[in-house]
Amino acid sequence: MVTVGKGLMHKTMAEAAASAIRERILGGAYPPGMRLRQDALAEEFGMSRIPIREALLVLEREGILTMMPHRGAVVVELSVDEIEELFNMRLLLEPFLFLRSAPKLTAEDFQHLAGNLERYTAAMETVDVDSWNDLNTDFHMTLYRHARSPRIVATVQNLLAECDRHTRIQLTNITADRNRAVEEHKSILRLCREGRFEEGAALMREHVDHIRRVLLDLLKDRDASSTKTRAAG
Repeated sequence: MVTVGKGLMHKTMAEAAASAIRERILGGAYPPGMRLRQDALAEEFGMSRIPIREALLVLEREGILTMMPHRGAVVVELSVDEIEELFNMRLLLEPFLFLRSAPKLTAEDFQHLAGNLERYTAAMETVDVDSWNDLNTDFHMTLYRHARSPRIVATVQNLLAECDRHTRIQLTNITADRNRAVEEHKSILRLCREGRFEEGAALMREHVDHIRRVLLDLLKDRDASSTKTRAAG
């Protein structure tokens, strides 16, 4: 019989809580600006407050929560400029990781990426919003797994998590961009197979930049509409 120590048990519970809270934030169940109370979360998940507190600290490090004095954890609400900064960081870091890692992809990596692409295509076709982030993150992180730059890889993984709830706005509203995302993933994988890594890095940059440009236009239009509505009221 394997005995699980209290430290490991708390870590496992904290990871489970962090995953559940993250999913609710990215899915919009916990909207930007919402206060998350430790005691309410502990009751909801059937846990003590200790793993909940650890989970909230993990999500704060990921940048999707902020811990505020006397208010506890609050879901981050980013401005258009802050969202643009997230994508600008991706534009700088992801092509760099791609060029360091893609030439070292193995046959097993390519098999994994091909399977991911099949599931990603199906999720886009059926507008399976809940699957987009996991599949997209998995695709990108598999491409970067051999970069031997663990801190930059961890930073990019956090950026992908932060960008996801905003990217959903773009992909939910624009069918052509869902199709484009699939085709660009296919092309990036093909360029890797053919050893055309400089072209792959350039396409990766364009892939991220297109999302950035379209999303910012959508957010600016939304903010302008909200301003007009408030003014009319």
